[in-house]
Amino acid sequence: MKISVSNLIPQRYVLGLMGFFATFTNYTLMVVLNIAITQMVPALHTRGDPNTCATIKVNNTLLGQLEHKKETYDWNESTKGIILSAYFWGYIFTHIPGGMLAERFGGKHTLLIGILIASVITFITPWLTVTSNGDWRVVTALRFLIGFSQGPSHPAINSLLSKWVPLSERAKLGTLVFSGSLIGTIITNLVSGALIKATGNWSSCFYFFGSGGVIWCILWQLLCYSEPSTHPFITEKELEYLKTKIDSVTTKRQPTPWKAIWTSPPIWALVAAQLGHDWGFFTLLTDLPTYMSDVLKFSIVDNGIWNSIPYLVMWICSMFSGWLCDFLITRKYLKISFARKLFTIISSMGPSVFSMAASYSGCDKNLTVTMFTLAMAFKATFYCGFKVNALDLAPNYAGIVMAVVNGLGAIAGGIAPFLAGALTENHTLLEWRTVFWMTFGCYTITTVIYCIWGTAEIQPWNDPEKYRMMKKFSNTSSNFTNDDIQTTEKTENV
Repeated sequence: MKISVSNLIPQRYVLGLMGFFATFTNYTLMVVLNIAITQMVPALHTRGDPNTCATIKVNNTLLGQLEHKKETYDWNESTKGIILSAYFWGYIFTHIPGGMLAERFGGKHTLLIGILIASVITFITPWLTVTSNGDWRVVTALRFLIGFSQGPSHPAINSLLSKWVPLSERAKLGTLVFSGSLIGTIITNLVSGALIKATGNWSSCFYFFGSGGVIWCILWQLLCYSEPSTHPFITEKELEYLKTKIDSVTTKRQPTPWKAIWTSPPIWALVAAQLGHDWGFFTLLTDLPTYMSDVLKFSIVDNGIWNSIPYLVMWICSMFSGWLCDFLITRKYLKISFARKLFTIISSMGPSVFSMAASYSGCDKNLTVTMFTLAMAFKATFYCGFKVNALDLAPNYAGIVMAVVNGLGAIAGGIAPFLAGALTENHTLLEWRTVFWMTFGCYTITTVIYCIWGTAEIQPWNDPEKYRMMKKFSNTSSNFTNDDIQTTEKTENV
């Protein structure tokens, strides 16, 4: 009997693994500048300020700066904030169009084209930066374009997951896919620091990760497909299983219920949760390397290593929390809505408290890294909290819903790094403490909103035809819960 690889490995797991590397690749392309910029700009010299940590020199070279670098540029903190936030402003604009493209043409090609463009732009970033003599407007434009091309990624991934992943595996596979961002961050921090140290040139990491993105695109094109029904290698057994289990997703193309989406309280609760998450997460993602370099005076290699530890712990905790969430739901210890809210609360309040505590740790490097690590450990539960909630609310429009939620949430990603730069011109502990107090307030407000109006119930407008009939023949409408989906009787082919 001939046994093929497709018989041994279910194709939904292949897609999940490649989806993991998709988010991995996206984050390598996004994060690479966060480490590189610490070497692209000369270190700020502080003079006897009691709110700054001592500057250490090795062989007359500031610790944290390379002795030999090809190019450095005179960008102040506000300019650096603009450059770092430019990615997110580009990211915002293509979310909804990306979601529409994913629903219309499939998530496979929408995701592929976006990552390919971002990879090429990343690869040519050093050349364009040097030839423009470090014109910050050129670098800002490049980062904007990278964000613009990656905007459709999350909607496309959500669209794919809604068609490939049954409810019983949603938290586990969803967490696996989205946690690629953490491993991407870890690898980028480690490899960038090592490459810059080895080559004496910050441009090497852009070439490395830009090339890696192109390699992923080739593998994705060969291995993955938008829907199970179009996959040439899927077994009949797996195809029938997915048809049976994912019965809330229709294959008939439906008009997008825009009015229902924009007026849905659960959607706006999701937007609030995403805003809080993006504010806190991207503040650390974009500015933690700068904090470690300019405030704590880490060397470039140590910066890469120590900056990776919080994300490694977050990844480990995310894997465990994804399994735990599925376990609690499938054993019916928790209702899905309660589970989503509980894990969202943990992912918001833990990071807000420990990030703020880090700013009170002074110049104690070990204690500061410990506080940031604890912050990211608690942050890990957001994947099985609100992150997969779009799949609960509207499986038929998962790409569109993710586009709306992630796109609006990214506004915080555009504002937070800019504000952090504007508020920390002198790199003092007091300035950074203000940044983390703002983050605490943002987390608190957005979490309260999500807990009040958030839900995991399938929304009536998930099936527009039924929704229209309900509105026509009844003055009231009721939601269908995902707890019911677990025992849903049969597939409905509309």
